[in-house]
Amino acid sequence: MRLSIPLLTLALCSSALHAQAAEPVPTRGQSMQTVLQQYGEPQERLAAVGKPPITRWVYPGFTVYFERRWTIHAVPHRPRHAAPPAAH
Repeated sequence: MRLSIPLLTLALCSSALHAQAAEPVPTRGQSMQTVLQQYGEPQERLAAVGKPPITRWVYPGFTVYFERRWTIHAVPHRPRHAAPPAAH
C-alpha cells in the first residue's frame, strides 16, 4: 500500500506536466507578424543579441525566441513554487 501513494503522486505530477506542455505555443518557422496575430502583444520584448540576431518575446505562459524575424523555439514557463517557510 505504501508504494501506491508515491506512484499516485508521480502520476498526478506527470499529468500536470503534460497538460502544461499541451498549452499552444508558436511553432518553428512562424514569422513575428504571425505570432503577433495569433497571441497578441507580448508582455515584454527583449532586444536582439548576437549574430545572427536572436530576439525574445515574453508572454504570460511562454517565451518565444526568434532568429531575425522567424520563430526558432517557444518554451513554456515552469510554474513557480512557493518558497519554503523560513526556519525559526
